[in-house]
Order: sequence, then structure tokens, then C-alpha cells
Amino acid sequence: MKRLGMRGRLWVAVALVLVLLGGVAWYRLLREEPLPYTSDVDYFKYGSVGVEANSGLPFAVWRVLPEVFGDLIDRKGGYAAFGFVREPGQPQPIGLPVETVGFPRVGLNCGLCHVGSVREQPTAPRRIVLGAPNSTLDLQRYFRFLFAAASDERFRPDVLIPAIEVGQPLSFLDRLQLRFLVIPQFRSGLLDQKRQLWWMDTAPDWGPGRVDPFNPAKVQLVHLPPDGTIGAARMLPLWNWNARSNFGLHRDGLNTSLTEIFLNSGIGNGASNRSINRVALGRLQKWVSELKPPAYPFAIDEALAARGEATWRQHCADCHAFGGAKTGQPIPIDEVGTDRHRFDSWTTQARDGFNGLDDYDWRYTHFRKTAGYVAQALDGLWARAPYLHNGSVPNLADLLQSPDKRPATFVAGYDVYDQQRVGFVSDGADARAQGRLFDTRLPGNGNGGHLYGTGLPEPDKRALLEYLKTL
Repeated sequence: MKRLGMRGRLWVAVALVLVLLGGVAWYRLLREEPLPYTSDVDYFKYGSVGVEANSGLPFAVWRVLPEVFGDLIDRKGGYAAFGFVREPGQPQPIGLPVETVGFPRVGLNCGLCHVGSVREQPTAPRRIVLGAPNSTLDLQRYFRFLFAAASDERFRPDVLIPAIEVGQPLSFLDRLQLRFLVIPQFRSGLLDQKRQLWWMDTAPDWGPGRVDPFNPAKVQLVHLPPDGTIGAARMLPLWNWNARSNFGLHRDGLNTSLTEIFLNSGIGNGASNRSINRVALGRLQKWVSELKPPAYPFAIDEALAARGEATWRQHCADCHAFGGAKTGQPIPIDEVGTDRHRFDSWTTQARDGFNGLDDYDWRYTHFRKTAGYVAQALDGLWARAPYLHNGSVPNLADLLQSPDKRPATFVAGYDVYDQQRVGFVSDGADARAQGRLFDTRLPGNGNGGHLYGTGLPEPDKRALLEYLKTL
């Protein structure tokens, strides 16, 4: 009896130790501490949509990568080199929420691609433009930096932990966790992503303000083989979606359900069926549905704009005004005549693959293949430059020229505004230092087509440009 009592006490002690170790493991690896954001604006910029638990990057390591691997960034300024929009006093850029899942992890949310910035001149402060395409963000270059860092022999605990401790003293358990779990898993995850996305290097760069929204998803979610298509396109604005009921969504109208688009964005950004925060996505969907487009922030010649309104109604409103007969509907690709690569990248196989997914607690039912690109409603047009679906025309003045007179190359990714030509400044030394060269002669970057308005008299074009600022 005495021996049985001792054995029982031993088992109790072992069980207590296991419970204690399990509690420590849960606390350091799995506990979730969501940050509360009562403001919808703050949530749009910094709130989690459920990416961190499944594919978040450890913040402590992520924070020091530009210091350790600065030679892998072709410009100074750390993460600023990739065009993130940042607010003073925030530890991370807009669109990169930091949530604790065991330890602080960096995720992605809608604000990364859909909060823009604008300056009146190079020395002026940046104005944040909620819902606007982030015209400075070079997302592909950011991914390539992470992949290059993970491929570097310096990506190891002996190098990274001392860099972390410069500004953040670590406990023994912190160092142990980083050395044997966090850093190896972080590196392994990045290298796995690099192997999956090898085909990105066979196509022209996305460049600032653009993303290939579905080729990565075709490979990673639907498990289709890389097909060599080019899908890079301008990021779309996220505002006024209540007015876009039944519109075709994305550039080619491949879906008509905003709810499905939001769910797919959460999964595409790295959430899993288990981790995705559908309540948060619903909150953001409701908010962008009611968000008003930004007013043009500079002076407008009201008399000239009034003259331009008549030209707009005669030549543009049928396709681009709310209530227009063609607004929100796909225009056949041969009719609009713009570069077809993005259109061709969305295939019937991709449509069927997404509608056939059974990995989630919901089913996609609204993906489709259309005949061309959607005629977009042009509210907040001034903040959407560069123009056309692939961002191949820097400003509206150039868009009203015949394709042979549009610039073959220009600088994209610079947020100083050109009030005369209506778009961001696209040449000059400062623009070249901060932006990236866009070459319309590369596949997927063509600036042809959309000949509407190109034959107008110059005074009518000038008046129309002034009116377009008011939308």
C-alpha cells in the first residue's frame, strides 16, 4: 500500500509537471491576445483578419531584418524602401498588424494595399488617403527581400538574436524559443514560399502599386501548376461599395460577391480556415461599403470643371458614372483594346478550381470567367493613378492621348502629385530616386487601347481633366 501510495504520488507529480510544461508551451506559442480597436479606421489600418496564427512573421525577428540584411535592400531606409505607408509613433507600417499568438507576429490586412498617400510637393508632409490604392507599395520587392534574407547564411540564431537584444533584452526562455523554434520555423516557412513562387521571376516585375492577385492563389490554394500567364494589375480602391452592388469585381469582373472577395483576400493573405477572422472581415466589408471617396485635396477651377461636365456626360458617363448603362460590367477585350495579359491569366480552370474548393466553412459560388475588363465607376479617380487596369499610363492627360503619344517609360511609386496632368509626378531626379521605372514595352505592361476621348479637341480635354478631379 505504501509503495502504491508513493507510485501514485509520483504519477501525480509527473502529471503536474506535464500540465505545467503544457501551460508554458501554450502561453509562449498559442495564447492569443487580440488588440482591441474601437475605431473602424484604426482597425482597417492595424487590425487583424486572422493571418498571424497561421502564417504571421515573428515581430522580434522581422524588426531587425533590414539591419542584418541591409545589403539586400537596394535603397536606404529599411522597410521604407518598399513603399509602405507609415504613421508617426506606430511600430509597424499600415497594413501589417502585430498580434500576439504566443509571441508578437506580423500579419497582413486590407490596409496594406488600400491606404495610399499623397504630397503636394517633395518637402510637404504626406497625407493618408483611406481606401486608395497604395501607389508606392512594391510588394513583390518586399517578398523578394524576405526570401533573399532567408536564403542567406546569416539567417541563423547566432546572428539574429544579438541583433534583437540590442533594443530588447531577452530572457533565457526567449532566447531558447528563438534559437530552437521561432527562427528555424520562420526561415523554413520563407524558403517554402520561395519554392512555391519561383515562377514570379519568369515574368516582368509587378512594380509599385501593382499586384498579381490570382496567380499565387492558383498555385497555393487551388494547386494548379504555374501556367506562364502574367496577372499583374493596379490595386483597386476600397470605398463606396454600397453603390457597386452587382458590379463585376476585380479588374475583369471575375466575381460579383464582395463577401467572397473579402473571404478570399483573408485566405490569400495567409489565413487558414481555422484562423480566419470572419467577424473582422465582415466589419471591414461594412465599413468600406460606406466609406466615401476622398475629395481632391488641391484647388479646382470650378468654371473650367463645369464646362468639362458636359464632355463627361457625352463621352464617358455611359461606362464610368454610377447608373451608366455599362458601368460595372465587363467590356469585351477586343472592344476596349487594352493589354490582355491580366484578362488571360484568369482561366476557366481557375474559376472551376475556386468554386470547387471544399477546404473552408463556406463555398465559393460566384467566381466566373468574363469577356473582358470591367468599366469602372470613377469616384475618387484622382487618387487612382497610374491608369488603365495595369497602371501603364501615368496620368489622365496622357490617357487622353493616342497610345503612340503616351510615354513608353515613366517612374511609378512616387506620391508627389501632378495637378496639371492629374496623376503622380512620373519623371525628374527626385521621382527616379524614390520610385521605380515602369516599361510599357514589357509583356503585361502595354499602354495601348482605351481610345475613348483621345480625339477630343484640346480645350475639351483640359476641361474634362478639371471635371474628373471632382469625382
